[in-house]
Amino acid sequence: MRIALLLACAAATPAVAQIKPGEPPITALTQVSGGPIDPERAALRLEHVDLAIEVLPETQTLQGVATLTLRTSAPQTRLLIDLDKNLPVRAISLDGKLLPPTSWSNPEGRLAIALLRPLAAGARAVLRITYGGTPHVAVRAPWDDGIVWARTPDGKPWVATTSEGYGCDLFWPCLDFPAGEPARVDLHITVPKGLSAPSNGLLEKVDTLPDGRTTWHWKARSPNPYSVALTVAPYKELTAPHTSRFGPTFPVSYWYLPGREVQAQKLFAEFVPALDFFEQLIGPYPWSDEKLGVVETPHLGMEHQTINAYGNNYKKTPAGFDEIFQHELAHEWFGNQMSAANWDDYWLHEGYASYMQPLYGRWREGEARYAVMLDEMRNQIANRAPIVSGRIKTEEEVYQEEHGGPASDIYVKGAWVLHTLRGLIGDAHFSEVTRRLVYGRPDPTPGNFQPRFSTTPEYVAIVNEVTGKDLTWFFDVYLREAALPELIQTRTGNRLTLRWKAPGNRPFPLPVEVQVDGRLQSVSMAGGIGSIAVPADAHLVIDPEARILKRSEAVEAYQAALSRQGG
Repeated sequence: MRIALLLACAAATPAVAQIKPGEPPITALTQVSGGPIDPERAALRLEHVDLAIEVLPETQTLQGVATLTLRTSAPQTRLLIDLDKNLPVRAISLDGKLLPPTSWSNPEGRLAIALLRPLAAGARAVLRITYGGTPHVAVRAPWDDGIVWARTPDGKPWVATTSEGYGCDLFWPCLDFPAGEPARVDLHITVPKGLSAPSNGLLEKVDTLPDGRTTWHWKARSPNPYSVALTVAPYKELTAPHTSRFGPTFPVSYWYLPGREVQAQKLFAEFVPALDFFEQLIGPYPWSDEKLGVVETPHLGMEHQTINAYGNNYKKTPAGFDEIFQHELAHEWFGNQMSAANWDDYWLHEGYASYMQPLYGRWREGEARYAVMLDEMRNQIANRAPIVSGRIKTEEEVYQEEHGGPASDIYVKGAWVLHTLRGLIGDAHFSEVTRRLVYGRPDPTPGNFQPRFSTTPEYVAIVNEVTGKDLTWFFDVYLREAALPELIQTRTGNRLTLRWKAPGNRPFPLPVEVQVDGRLQSVSMAGGIGSIAVPADAHLVIDPEARILKRSEAVEAYQAALSRQGG
């Protein structure tokens, strides 16, 4: 999701005060998502999840039955499943056999299940877990995680979940690390009478129970663990079939609160143009066998696959489109189709999704809009930590500055790194690099690709392969160093000399454009140094199109002034 905007979410009336935000507290283990994974957990893969869950707004509780079909690549004498201990387990069965309560324990939020017989490498097991209780209530969703129990303006329940930071184990028994993504998911969400439960994937059916409650059955493939979402309200739906430029026809849907029809219609009108932009620039919408879905939530937004959360209260920017909607939609390609295997590489999600915004402005209005949007991002770059550390990290170690992470730089600096890369390698190569990252191939068409994991080293290898050049130096400076390269200018008589001063004295032979009395020249910077002859009285502009991310004393002074003012 986009933290750079820091916009207020849609106005929601708090629920009847029962569970306070931040309650019940979670353990330090539950608060961690990702990070180093011990071998026995890393060996597990979720082939299928069947999650039957009832949402009870009046008591602010959840009751669930999760059936996990697991396969292991290594022998197992126990199974370790992530689940918040605030959701106590009542029963567990393995391959249809009920286990005694003494065979499992969950003191800190990692459910340990002792096996009666070891599982061999390559074996499959079906684990059925009955659980329920009071889920952790978010303090300030989506910047921290949990459930949001809110009320619509007319007092009806309005419920949503977020779990990118603390993880899927806040709501269901899961493997809380990026590679813990289940291959297939069936969701059976039961809600009170008069409420709807839009969620991931395709709607198979809605069953009405004798007392008026309804159960919504959704079927999805390969959702990120944190992408599995609960959203409940008396929603109305806007929907229409859309035929992709690549052929498939699929539903485009928006679930919104009653009384907001005019705003909803305007936002819904943005869906198809934005979708067409992404398909034209990148490739096929990855989930054309399911849907493009958006749901109005009592928090700002999150990239919940095929059911993106939207709570921007229909705000727009001078660019003329809703940036929260567009940013979360970008994550269907950068985050959901292509997922980083390690939180340390999440700039591939957020940097790309952020860069899609000025590119969309350019697609809509041209270069001036592109430049203005990039300039806004440039002024937010902090340079306090490298974007990539090369270590296996937790979510908080990446997204939060207080934990030493690059924080919002994975968005805004990541976008500028991509802008600079595009200027260096050209549009054709940049497009191919992006397609190979997202789809694993340069020629994606519906049906010839699957969701995939990627890493920063793989991305660098793709760039080198597509360009036929070793550009590792580019990423070593921009991703693995906190500080920006500085361009030193020396003008003596009729000679201009440029020299790159890169952090860590790393090599940085990035060419630079110079405008000499209105005429553009490119300065080769082999060895990080270059010079050209210029008339002594010529007017020079270095990097006149702002193609390069580099140190700017002006930006630093502006940021310092804002800091002094408390802005």
